[in-house]
Amino acid sequence: MPLPAADGGAPYDALLVQSFGGPDGPADVDGFLANVLRGREVNEERLAEIRARYLAIGGISPITAQTEALRTALASALASRGLQLPVYVGARNWHPHLADTVTAMAADGVRRALVLVTSAYSSYSGCRQYREDRDRACAQSSAAGLALDRIRHYFDHPGFVDAMADNVATAWDSLAPEAGRPVRIVFTTHSLPQALADRSGPPEFHGQGTGGAYVAQHRGAAGAVIDRLTQIRPGRYEWELVFQSRSGAPTTPWLGPDVNDRLTELAGDGVAAIVLAPIGFVSDHMEVIWDLDVEAAQRCGELGISVSRASTVGTSAVFVAGLVELVAERVDLVALGMTPVVRSARTPLGPSWDDCDDTCCPPLMRPRTRESR
Repeated sequence: MPLPAADGGAPYDALLVQSFGGPDGPADVDGFLANVLRGREVNEERLAEIRARYLAIGGISPITAQTEALRTALASALASRGLQLPVYVGARNWHPHLADTVTAMAADGVRRALVLVTSAYSSYSGCRQYREDRDRACAQSSAAGLALDRIRHYFDHPGFVDAMADNVATAWDSLAPEAGRPVRIVFTTHSLPQALADRSGPPEFHGQGTGGAYVAQHRGAAGAVIDRLTQIRPGRYEWELVFQSRSGAPTTPWLGPDVNDRLTELAGDGVAAIVLAPIGFVSDHMEVIWDLDVEAAQRCGELGISVSRASTVGTSAVFVAGLVELVAERVDLVALGMTPVVRSARTPLGPSWDDCDDTCCPPLMRPRTRESR
């Protein structure tokens, strides 16, 4: 049964989980990378390096199974709240491809659906590009009449913040033998070209060298996690935000500091133990597994630093419940005899926005050059 939309428009009759996608085995790696890198000039040495990383972990990205697990968890949690919505998955770069998913949704009679993007923050690649993907998929398929409304960014929603705080607490406690030695919480997220980050979010966030809404939201989320951590595990915590997974031409400025460079500096400052907290990611995938669990862990070993990596929020019951709250925000719960949901947030930035216009996260308009991504 479709759910009445709070805006008085056509009711919602599905939820779409929109993901990045990942290969399902070694035979998929080249096709997947061709999709990821389409339109970019990548030298063969860099391409071989990326391919080797995927093959080193069996050619299977954990993101596919984790996205399916999230779909299953959401369907169950929605049903438990009396919100009967079928949940679909569509990916940008691999099966199930978004175009195939929206075609199937239209064939199933879906006319208006909510969209959960598995990226919590504002940026071109993490938000606007997903919108462009949706528009393109609908226009190029039999789903041209399908209306898709994105759920707001959830970087500072209590469900995301509290789940991340729980995971940081667990990682911190695993370093108990290091008690009395300096410990630092190092939040990580994907680096972006500085110029692209500076244009993230709506115009009020734009400014050269600021990192835009992307950096502001990450700092706000990290601070909110620390606030929550002090509630569930009282203490004083030193923390910072660093960046990982940089790619592109070495001459192009990217957000920093890089996680491995910063680990070296922290070791020199006498920090003996690190909690690595990938706050920029909803689930484990190649960049979390390789950049943190392999490269950063190896760097910590070389430096003599103890390290514990906090889990991503994944299918945490707290996180999933928060996502259901975000769905409920968009539904006329009064019509269903339920109490409306108050739009909540954990940071001073306040609840994010539902809709983005063309001034939000504009892409960089520049001639394409050969890069070493």
